[in-house]
Amino acid sequence: MSYPSLAPYIQKRPWLMRWMRPLSEWYFDNAGYRKLGLRADDLIPEEDEMVQLALKRLSPKEAYDRVFRMRRAFQDYPYLSPLVKEVMAEQTEREDLESMVINKRKAAGEKKAH
Repeated sequence: MSYPSLAPYIQKRPWLMRWMRPLSEWYFDNAGYRKLGLRADDLIPEEDEMVQLALKRLSPKEAYDRVFRMRRAFQDYPYLSPLVKEVMAEQTEREDLESMVINKRKAAGEKKAH
């Protein structure tokens, strides 16, 4: 499955390419991929059959380097799992509160019916 892309349109127009390059560099720097050492092609989803065939054509060194970069990126500090645990705890608390049964106290002057 391919995704729509504006890249071919932009690459055919040098003036637009000059305008977009600083924006793309800014985005890529702020996305954090360079801090992890990843390359742009490392972000291509591997589930596609064509990508699988292309990965088989990589040289042994490039395939090793790619796997090394991916493993290093995955072994970085956990940034999402603490938030997932927090959301799960909130969900559990919400379910507990929604299923809570409240019994009203009787007023001091009322008699209990037996």
